[in-house]
Amino acid sequence: MAKKSSKSNSIKQKFNFFPPIVSVLGHVDHGKTTLLDAIRKTNIAQKEHGGITQKIGASSIEIVHEGQKRNITFIDTPGHETFSKMRSRGAQVADIGLLIISSVDGVMPQTKESIELLKEANMPFIVVLTKSDVSEKNPEKVKQQLLKENVMIEGFGGDIPVIEVSSKTGSNIKELLELILLVYEINAKLYESRSTDGKFEAIVIESKLDQKSGPKATIVIKNGKIKVREELVCENALARVRTIINEEGKHLEEASIGDAVEILGFEKVPNVGEIVYKKSELSIESKKPAELEFIDKNKLEEATLSVIIRADTQGSLEAIINAIPENIFVVSKKTGEVSPADVLLAKSTKSLILGFNTKVGVDVLNLARVEKVLLKNYTIIYELLDELKEALAGKILSMQEEIYGSAKILATFPFEKTTVLGIIVIDGRVARGDRARIMRKDEIIGESFISSLRQGKNTISKVEKGQECGVILFPFIDFTIGDMLIFHG
Repeated sequence: MAKKSSKSNSIKQKFNFFPPIVSVLGHVDHGKTTLLDAIRKTNIAQKEHGGITQKIGASSIEIVHEGQKRNITFIDTPGHETFSKMRSRGAQVADIGLLIISSVDGVMPQTKESIELLKEANMPFIVVLTKSDVSEKNPEKVKQQLLKENVMIEGFGGDIPVIEVSSKTGSNIKELLELILLVYEINAKLYESRSTDGKFEAIVIESKLDQKSGPKATIVIKNGKIKVREELVCENALARVRTIINEEGKHLEEASIGDAVEILGFEKVPNVGEIVYKKSELSIESKKPAELEFIDKNKLEEATLSVIIRADTQGSLEAIINAIPENIFVVSKKTGEVSPADVLLAKSTKSLILGFNTKVGVDVLNLARVEKVLLKNYTIIYELLDELKEALAGKILSMQEEIYGSAKILATFPFEKTTVLGIIVIDGRVARGDRARIMRKDEIIGESFISSLRQGKNTISKVEKGQECGVILFPFIDFTIGDMLIFHG
């Protein structure tokens, strides 16, 4: 291990407030769980906590390091699959990895998998040889096995630290914690952009649906901070933070970098590995896009449909532009990836964003969903053009028809030789003779007419918003309870 330089010491001061996040990997039965238990016993704040802990998938311990209290966050159950999901989404949840290997059993198949994961994540890690109290231990043999796996450890021409520990006797546990902090400080340049005032970013490490409290997720905060009542956005779920809970079961008002906390308030259960942002920060760039000033507003207003095009190459871009129908207005056309500014431009101009073989980041997808902007990326040009023509045809149809109201199908009743649909009018009104379109989510099931409208035994001509009634369709269309009826001219 290299000696700490004055530069390292100055960087260290900056990160004293940010707990390193440590992920524990290794073969089954090599002592990961017992090591974490031994580490928790070193927690100087344990007496204050009364020993009451909550299973949230992570834990934080507090130790004295060089005369100062320091925290370290351990991810309890990373698992290979979970770790892979986080890595595949571009989310490196941990700052440091612990590669746990039994001094007795040595390198095993899952050890090799862990090594590959750590290398692919390009994460600094420490080799921890467990069971150092056992007479059958053979640490030198393990080190030779590691060299065969291209793990260049200290003492063998490399700089990856190795430490022998015993969870049973507590040997070298405190030294391991000191080593974690040292590795964190030496690699502090990897984290120098972090700030509690920076843009919030966290990663989901566990999630579930609780029967009492609803969807919940454990997140590890990588940057910024979060407070109760703030709104969060991730790939598949939104949240208004109702409660923040740490592993001691304490309810917090806020959490910051390095904290692992359980969040209540998600609308549905997010997936493990999803990156979490603040809704306010995704929209904070919602100033009028500069590009908007150069758009021909007359053409924009006259166009049936407007689009923003982003393609991988100039040749692809020109091919798409040349094939677009005349009554579609191209607000912006460029090569390169879709940016947050494109989403804001699309919102301002009520446009679609169409990408071709280009990059679309998770933050851009989240922003598009929050701002209700349609964004699609294609790999085949004719599919892009076909769907664009379909969108244009739908827009023309909606411009030609007048929407009178909508209703939800609640029930059905047999009547003579047909079926009466029991509905509640959600918006506008319904009248006898209206055209009726049956919708199932975003899919059109069919078109028909309202041939009869009834309340109780009475035949009526019109029903207003908020009222229930029975309708008969002609011609009859197959439907499902919960389908929507759109009444139009």
